[in-house]
Amino acid sequence: MQFLFPAFLSAIAVISIPIIIHLFYFRRFKRVYFTNVRFLKEVKEQTSNRQKLRNLLVLLMRCLAIAAMVLAFAQPFIPLSSEVKKGERAVSVFVDNSFSMNALSQDAPLLELAKQRARDIVSAYGVTDRFQILTNDFEGRDQRLVSKEDALSRIEEIRTSPASRDLSKVLIRQQQCLNTGKQENKTAFVVSDFQANVADVTNFRDSLIDVKLVPMRAVQERNVSVDSAWFENPVQILNQPANLFVKLSNRSDEEATDIRLSLRHDGQTKPVGAVSIPARGTRLDTVSFTILHSGWHEAKLSLTDYPVQFDDDYFLTFYVAERINVLSVNGSGQNKFLDNAFLGAKYFRLDNADARSLDYSKFADYQLIVLNELPSVSSGLANELKTFCQNGGNVLAFPSQSAELSSYDAFLQNFAAGNLGAYEPTPRQASQINTEEFVFRDVFLNKSANLRLPNTQGNFKLAPARGEQILTYRDGSAFLAKFSQGEGALYFCAAPLNEQVSDLVRNGEIFVPMLFKMAIAGTKGRQIAYTIGKDEVLEAKHKVSASGETNYKLRQTVDGARSTTDGAANREATTDNRAPATEFIPEQRIFGSKVLLTPGTQVRDAGWYQLHLQGDSTLAEFAFNYDRKESDLTFKTDEALAEGLPNNMKVLATNAEANFSQVVDEQERGIVLWRWCVVFALLFLALEVLFLRLWKV
Repeated sequence: MQFLFPAFLSAIAVISIPIIIHLFYFRRFKRVYFTNVRFLKEVKEQTSNRQKLRNLLVLLMRCLAIAAMVLAFAQPFIPLSSEVKKGERAVSVFVDNSFSMNALSQDAPLLELAKQRARDIVSAYGVTDRFQILTNDFEGRDQRLVSKEDALSRIEEIRTSPASRDLSKVLIRQQQCLNTGKQENKTAFVVSDFQANVADVTNFRDSLIDVKLVPMRAVQERNVSVDSAWFENPVQILNQPANLFVKLSNRSDEEATDIRLSLRHDGQTKPVGAVSIPARGTRLDTVSFTILHSGWHEAKLSLTDYPVQFDDDYFLTFYVAERINVLSVNGSGQNKFLDNAFLGAKYFRLDNADARSLDYSKFADYQLIVLNELPSVSSGLANELKTFCQNGGNVLAFPSQSAELSSYDAFLQNFAAGNLGAYEPTPRQASQINTEEFVFRDVFLNKSANLRLPNTQGNFKLAPARGEQILTYRDGSAFLAKFSQGEGALYFCAAPLNEQVSDLVRNGEIFVPMLFKMAIAGTKGRQIAYTIGKDEVLEAKHKVSASGETNYKLRQTVDGARSTTDGAANREATTDNRAPATEFIPEQRIFGSKVLLTPGTQVRDAGWYQLHLQGDSTLAEFAFNYDRKESDLTFKTDEALAEGLPNNMKVLATNAEANFSQVVDEQERGIVLWRWCVVFALLFLALEVLFLRLWKV
C-alpha cells in the first residue's frame, strides 16, 4: 500500500488527544451517598469493571476514527503498476462521433454513451489538470488544452459528423496537442466503437504517452448500402436511354432480401424493383431511364433499410448538352461526306472553317475538331490543338496527299506520336478493327461478323512512339491510331480523306459511327458524385460576370427540386418549391478558362450543390455523398483490440453500468482506499455514540 500524500500521516499524533482526555476526565471521582451500605462493596466492584470496559471501548473508537480520518487525508492506494505518476496531468479525450456511433447499445445510441464516458474521464481528474476534447472533425479550436470546466462544456457540444478518421491519425493529433503543454504526465483516451477498417492503433508509436482504449459496444445490426453508381457511357445524349450501374453491398452476416431500390429524377420517383444480396456480398444492378431535356440533372438512388440509414441514399448530377459541336478545318475545301454524315443527326452540329482564317478562341465551344487534308500544320495551330485536347477535346486528323512532312512531324511530336513517313502509293486494305476501344465499342452487335473494312490506294507510314491502334493494315501498320493527351486525344489517319485515295467515306458502317463516337468522347465526362471528407477538387468553366463579380458560391438545394436550363447558352436554373439552402464560398483558383474549387470541410450534408457567380444563374452542379467507410459495422472485439498492443496502451473494457470515473481513477492511482477510510471513520464515530448513549453503568 502507498500514500498519495504521505505527509498527512504525521497527523496521527492527534490520537494522543483522546488518550489524554481519557486519562484525566474518566479518572475523576464522584461522591455518592447511600442510605444503606449493606451491598456497597459488591455494587462498587461491578460498576467499576463495566465502566472501565466502556471507557476503553470509547477510547478505542475515538482513536480508530482519528486514524481513519488521517489515512483518508493521506489517500492510501494499492498500485496496479510498479510506478504511479504524480503531479499535474495533460489528458486528451477523443470521442468518436462518426455515423457508426449512431448504432444502438442496449438502451441508448453509442454516441450518448461515449459522451458520458468522456464526462466520467474528465471528472476523474483534478481541477488543476488540463484537457483536450477531440472529435473526427479535427477542428482548430480542439487543438489546445483547456480547463476541466471548458472540457465538460465542449463534450456537451459534440454531435454526429460525416467525417471518419483512422485512429492512428487521431492519436497523432492527440500527441501534437499533449506536447504543447508543460505537464509531464500525458494520457490519451480513445472512446470509439473501433471499426475494423479504422482501428489501426498499433501503427502509433510513442512510449511517452499512456493510451487508454475505451470500446463502445452496440447491438449488431444489419446494414445495406448504396456504395457507388456510374453510367455505362461517359456522355449522356438527349432523348436517348441512359444505363446507370448501381453497386449495393450487404454488410451483415445474413442474406438481405426484398431490398427496395428506387430512382428519383426530374422530380419523380421511379421504383426500380426489389433485390436480394447475399451475406457479406455485393450486387450490381442496372437502372435505365430516358433523358428528356438538356442541361443539368439531379438524381438520387434510394433503398429501404433500417436502422442505419445514412448510406441509403446516393446523390449524383450530370450534364446533358443541347448539341455536340464539331469543327472541320479544311485545307482545300469542304468535304461533302463529312457534311452529309452530320446532316441527318440533329444532336450534332458541323461547322466548316478555312485553315487560313481560324479563330482559336472559339475552339473551346467544340468537342471534335477535324483536320481535313491540311497541306501543313502551323506551330500556332499545333499548340492550340494540344491545349484543346488537354482540356478534354478530341482531334481527328486526315493529312493531305501532298502534306509537308516536317510540319506534320512537329505536330505529331506535340502529342508524342512519333514521325510521319513518306507517302506510299500502294493499294492496301485494313484487316483488323479494335472493338475494345471506345470509338467502336458497342457499335456492332456481332463482333465476329465479317465487316467490310476500308481500302486505300496509298498512305503515309505512321511510326507511332506510343498510342493505341484502332484500325490496322494486314502488315500490322496503323491505318487509324489514337494518342491520348491530357483529358482528350488525337486520332490520326494514315490515309487522306479524299475518296480517290480511300473508300473510308463510302464505308458508312465504319465512317459514321467513328465520327459520332469521337465527337461524343470529346464531350468531357464529368464526375457524377463526390465524397464528403475527402480532398475533392471541383472543376467548372470560368465565367466573367458583367459586374466584375469573381467570388463563386456553392448553394445546397433541397431534395426533390429539379433544375432545368434553356440550353447551353445561358444555363439559367428555374427551381420549384426550393427551401432556404446552405450557401458558402469555397476556396477557388482560376486557370484560364477553368475555375478549380476546393470545398474542404464546408460540405457537411449529403445532397446537391449548385455553383453560382451572381444572381440565380447556375454554372454547374455537384453531388456529395457520405463516406461509405462507416457502412461496415464490423468492430474489433476486446481481445482482438488488445492483441499486439505496446506496453503504454491498454484496453479499458467495462460494462455500461460501471462507475467509469472510479475505473479511471484506479487506472491512474491503483485501487483507491480513502473512501473506505472515510466510511470506517464514520462507523467508529457512530459506535462511540452508541456506547455513550446506550451503555448505562
